[in-house]
Amino acid sequence: MNYNTILYDVDNNILTLSLNRPDKLNAFTTEMAEELIHAFNRASNDDDVRVIVVTGSGRAFCAGMDLSEEGNVFGLNESLSPTMEDMNTRLDDPEIVAGVRDTGGQVTLAIYDCNKPIIAAINGAAVGIGATMTCAMDIRLASEHARIGFVFNKIGITPEACSSWFLPRIVGISQALEWTYTADILNAEEAREGKFVKAVYAADQLLDEAYKIARKIVVHSPVSIALSRHMMYRNSAKEHPVEAHKVDSLAIFYASQTSGKEGVRSFREKRKPQFTDRTSTDMPPFFPWWE
Repeated sequence: MNYNTILYDVDNNILTLSLNRPDKLNAFTTEMAEELIHAFNRASNDDDVRVIVVTGSGRAFCAGMDLSEEGNVFGLNESLSPTMEDMNTRLDDPEIVAGVRDTGGQVTLAIYDCNKPIIAAINGAAVGIGATMTCAMDIRLASEHARIGFVFNKIGITPEACSSWFLPRIVGISQALEWTYTADILNAEEAREGKFVKAVYAADQLLDEAYKIARKIVVHSPVSIALSRHMMYRNSAKEHPVEAHKVDSLAIFYASQTSGKEGVRSFREKRKPQFTDRTSTDMPPFFPWWE
């Protein structure tokens, strides 16, 4: 797939995925949604990619949905009258996918299903979908120039991109509601104080700091990293810890016979481990356990 709205660049097992409509402040379109879904799915299955860093070209991260589009700016089919029954039984029906389902949510679900850790390097304005897509990313860093806003109520719509699931888990329900109700534009320090971003950096240091974290990750077992990512997200949403225990037990059982052996050997031999496992071929037989 040739990308028109994003850049896909892999170097030393780190994918830099850049939203690339700088003349439009990287405003989100249905084309960008399709390309991001493809890119995250591609990276998930690409053994050359071990970590993903997402950023924006130019001075913005993503200024939200491109509201200059003709017709329904969200790309939805207004001739339909969907029901919750449709969403429960026809979610993957092409008519529902193309005409009803939130495009931002389809992107965040691709992020959620990805086997690779994802770091958001929020370099500028991140509003609407520009903010909510980062909720599904694992670590968020911000430039001092970042401006973040969950502005949906201001324009008469509701939170999207599965942010009603992700955002309260990140910042707590009260903070999530306040930011949504007020539609305030947060500066980088306010986002950090609210625990939405891990740290704030000078603009010229942001990507370097993201890559520092990425380089700490790429040396570890890609299979154990992938399993850890899915276990944290999926197990933390269960009602009882025994559900996590079931998955933990299987994960340890299989890892102890594969990458775990190299990990133990390297510890005993006082050397750095050399992991050779691949997510494309070496995921354990119980994966994906949620299907």
